[in-house]
Amino acid sequence: MKKKDLKILLVDDEPDILEIVGYNLSNEGYQVITGSNGLEAVKLAKKHQPHLIILDVMMPEMDGIEACEIIRSNKDLEQIIITFFTARGEDYSQVAGFDAGADDYITKPIKPKVLLSKVKALLRRFKNEEAPSQITKVGKLIINREEYKVFKGKEELSLPRKEFELLSLLTSKPGKVFTREDILDKVWGLEVVVGGRTIDVHIRKLREKIGDESFKTVKGVGYKFVI
Repeated sequence: MKKKDLKILLVDDEPDILEIVGYNLSNEGYQVITGSNGLEAVKLAKKHQPHLIILDVMMPEMDGIEACEIIRSNKDLEQIIITFFTARGEDYSQVAGFDAGADDYITKPIKPKVLLSKVKALLRRFKNEEAPSQITKVGKLIINREEYKVFKGKEELSLPRKEFELLSLLTSKPGKVFTREDILDKVWGLEVVVGGRTIDVHIRKLREKIGDESFKTVKGVGYKFVI
């Protein structure tokens, strides 16, 4: 899929950020829609069904966390990638964002080149939309990598995108220890800077949904999936 076909919804209550970030994204070739609060984010997401939403956390009317939860509860919008804008050092916002279903976060302030690199990495999966279906069975799990669906027995699990990609990676080779560097490279991309707690938060959420016994921590190295 070409850049001109990719839609990005940018939501922030600061006009300067909407103008500057919106300009850089548009100049890169993306379609950009803007909003200034969480209510607008929900309405615009339903109307335009963007590929990516960049969502500020602290906003009037409705904050970004609540807006993300509402968007994630809509089956028609479940394929949208959501990343939060968080101020530097707001660890709580980052964890709350992941709990709400966000795929990633971007720390403000951010340089335009770094922002564009991050957006490119987040949208990378849309390059291969025509790939053949990949359905695999791993233990009690059935993973459909094309439709981003996971079943545990007959129960369909609701996994945000990054949780799905992390699970898909770990289950691709059960028993293999994936280093933290491998995980960051394959799930987030080395050009994307994420906090050290990002992997741990996603593993915790997977353990809650799939079972603690399926994920083993290898101290100082990384994680593995066991059957």
